Amino acid sequence: MIYLPWFIWISPIVGALLTPAFAVISPKLRNWAAVGFSLIAAVAATVTSLTVAAGDYQVPWIPSVSSPTKSAITAGVLVDPLSMFMANIVAWVSFLIMVYSVEYMKEDSGLTRYWFFMNLFIGNMLLLILADNLLMMLFGWEGVGLCSYALIGYWYKDEKEHWVGTPGDTALGLPQAYSPSQAGMKAFIFTRIGDIALMIAIFLIYAYAGTFNYLELATKVAGSSGWAAGLARLGLLVPTALLFFGGPIGKSAQFPLQEWLPDAMAGPTSVSALIHAATMVKAGVFLTGRMGPIFYTALVQFQQVFPFFATIAWIGAFTAFLAATQATVAREIKKVLAYSTVSQIGYMMLGLGIAGLGANFALGYTAGLFHLMSHAIFKASLFLAAGWVIHAAESRFMDEMGGLAKGMRLTAAAMLLAGLSLMGIPPLSGFWTKDAVLSASFEANQYLLYGLGIATVLLTGFYTMRMLGMTFSGKPSAHLAELEHEGSHVHEARFTMLLPYLLLAVGSLIIGIAFPLIDPPLTNYLEGTFSVLRIAIPSGAPPESGTLSITLVAISVAVALAGAALGYIRYFNKEHHQITKPGGLQGFLWNRWYVNAIYYKIFVNGSMRVANGLYQYVEKGVWDPLNYVIARNVVEYSKASRQLDERVVDQAVNDVSTEGSRLSNIMKRFQTGVTQQYVISFAIGVLLLLAYMIFVIGAS
Repeated sequence: MIYLPWFIWISPIVGALLTPAFAVISPKLRNWAAVGFSLIAAVAATVTSLTVAAGDYQVPWIPSVSSPTKSAITAGVLVDPLSMFMANIVAWVSFLIMVYSVEYMKEDSGLTRYWFFMNLFIGNMLLLILADNLLMMLFGWEGVGLCSYALIGYWYKDEKEHWVGTPGDTALGLPQAYSPSQAGMKAFIFTRIGDIALMIAIFLIYAYAGTFNYLELATKVAGSSGWAAGLARLGLLVPTALLFFGGPIGKSAQFPLQEWLPDAMAGPTSVSALIHAATMVKAGVFLTGRMGPIFYTALVQFQQVFPFFATIAWIGAFTAFLAATQATVAREIKKVLAYSTVSQIGYMMLGLGIAGLGANFALGYTAGLFHLMSHAIFKASLFLAAGWVIHAAESRFMDEMGGLAKGMRLTAAAMLLAGLSLMGIPPLSGFWTKDAVLSASFEANQYLLYGLGIATVLLTGFYTMRMLGMTFSGKPSAHLAELEHEGSHVHEARFTMLLPYLLLAVGSLIIGIAFPLIDPPLTNYLEGTFSVLRIAIPSGAPPESGTLSITLVAISVAVALAGAALGYIRYFNKEHHQITKPGGLQGFLWNRWYVNAIYYKIFVNGSMRVANGLYQYVEKGVWDPLNYVIARNVVEYSKASRQLDERVVDQAVNDVSTEGSRLSNIMKRFQTGVTQQYVISFAIGVLLLLAYMIFVIGAS
């Protein structure tokens, strides 16, 4: 059984690799085999959590780095409450999305590529969760980023019907509609920014800890000889923790790196559901939850807890509010859900940040993770149902829908249940988990953060009811009337598509009803993560009073209902008119607070201006003239060299040749070929030699 945890992440990756082979045999086999491998992962996750003891199950990987200060790097899966909690959520929600995809994507021509990246996506997310060390986690982390790029830009031919945004819409003079390929690249670049910060932090930690392993990092963190002390002595402990959080900011689309996620809606809806509910954006929350207790233990030794955890909490709270305001004016149904995801991830980060700011770490920690679970369920249901709504209405714009409840009652019921959970209406799961985050904020005396959270609750109720009203209530829009006239009738989704989002919506209701019973054991289970890490986390804060608890719940529900009432009054059973770009405050929100446009102005257009400036003033102004001068001088030098070559070198060689020829001609006269002349010449030479020896040498 100790090998079973490995199958959780290996099976989807094997399924991805085998997809092309199955495609050769049969398209139907390819489709259902892809679903089957995701089911294997889900079953393996559940069986592992029930039968395999908590522990680190390792195999040798890179033993050559072992030294007195560095541990050999092993590959392993860490079975503990946090990893099993996450693995089961990811695997089962992903499996339902894969089932939905069989029908939703059946007409697409690139299904082999689709199934390959979907299973690879799931496998890398599970690898990220189960890895027992930061280095192995990075493989899954980057694999998730690669798959998101490929799937967001899945329709890479960039047909107009697959674009995201309103055609012709501009902000600061820049177009706000994006093609799938551009949206995929945008996601890739934004998340890479955070990943660079994350990798810097990981290797700083390794430099002082000598290990990437989570359990070893936890055991080596305390004391004057621990890695935290080494970083603290150089003033790098808090900067390292903040750099580490840069990765989750990018992956989980938190401010200021949130702008990629709304445009990720250019991908297929099933991909959107996978990214928003089960993978990618949850990766940052998980990693914060995985390293949060370790960083808390490191920082508390030096009284430096506040900067790191306050940053997490404030970024989460502000992002939740920011995205919720944008959702209140969005025109596209998937854009509303995308902004909602950014906002709800902000709640999760708020809970994890509050964990380090209050007296009871476990209170905020479990609240953030519970909301992750709840959000995965109701948001997957909302996205999958929205996929069928878009297909049936043949439009992604809510003002071109309306009155759809009459033709798709089950879909409307599923979206209503999931929407109520999103708003935090009891007794659905979203109520309990959202309330837990807000209560933890109040209990930690973070009243400003609590206020931002409550304001977000109001906005969430409003935009959710607005979405439901514009989509399902009232009379059909002119667009739907035209489709009806052409013979296209709105109808319910087929069972293969309908079942997954119905199950998820009902699941949110069932978990909500049962939550008071499952909350204590599930809380104890997640707190077991601290025991596996062998670190002491404070959990002994006095419990909140019953009166305060009831008051906080009442405020939360009242605010959610107030927002929902405003949305209902404004958008239910109203005449549908095309939404045009508003002005004033709504225009500001419509333009995404101009953050997206400013990023394009600075980083895209700015980079292009710099590039053009370098081309005009450096390339053409400096290098091109310099190249001309150098080339001209080289030509002049070549001409001078030619003159030297011709007048000196060649002339000298020619003179030597001429004189040599003359000498040869003179010498040739002595070479007559007559033997008698050679004998006479030899005799004369001998006589002259004798005369020289007698008269010259002898005389001396």
